[in-house]
Amino acid sequence: MPKVAYSEEDRERIRTALITTALDLMAKQGVQHTTVEQIYKKVGISRTFFYSFFPTKEDLVIETLYLQQPKIIEYVRTLMADPSLSWRGAVTQFLYSCCYGERNGIAVLTIEEQQLIFKRLSEEKYREFRQRQLWLFGKILETFGIKADENKIGLFTNLSLSMMVMRRALPDTLPLLVPEAADETIDFQIRAIVDALEALKEASAP
Repeated sequence: MPKVAYSEEDRERIRTALITTALDLMAKQGVQHTTVEQIYKKVGISRTFFYSFFPTKEDLVIETLYLQQPKIIEYVRTLMADPSLSWRGAVTQFLYSCCYGERNGIAVLTIEEQQLIFKRLSEEKYREFRQRQLWLFGKILETFGIKADENKIGLFTNLSLSMMVMRRALPDTLPLLVPEAADETIDFQIRAIVDALEALKEASAP
C-alpha cells in the first residue's frame, strides 16, 4: 500500500486533533487511563504516524495542558462576568470545577502522573512548563481582580494544586487519610482559599 503524502496543513490539522482528543479523554478518564492507542484510533491514524508527532505520551500530555490553559482563563472570565454569581460564588465555583475536573472537562494530574512527566522533561522543557504555569495562575488571579506578583502566584499555585492533587489521591495514593471525609475536607480547603484570596483582593483595591 503506497504511503500517503501529507501536506504541512494536513499534519497541523492532525496534530491539533491529537491534542484536542487527548485533552477530552484525559479530562474524562485521567491521564493514566488514557492510552496512546485510544487517542490515535479516535483520530484515525496509525501508531507509527502518531509517534511522528509526539515521541512519547508525556510529550502529548504537556501539549494538552498547554491547550487547556486559555480554556481555563476563558472559563474564569465567564464566571466572573456572570451576574448571578457574587465574587465569592464565582471563585468558589471555579475551584470546585478544578477539584472535580473529570466532571467539568478539566484535566488534573495525579501525584504519580506529575512525577512521571517531571522525569521525562528536559531542563529546557521544564523551564517552559513553569513559565506557562506561572502565566496561567497569574492570569487567574488578575481575572479575580488581584494584583499578582510572583509570591502571590506561587502561593495560589501551591494551595490550588495541593487541594486538587489530594482530592485525586484519596484513597489509593494517600491511604492513611480518611476517604469518607474527602468532600468535607475539600469544602473546608476551598473556603480557606477563597477567604485568603478575598483578603488579597481587598489589599489590591486602590
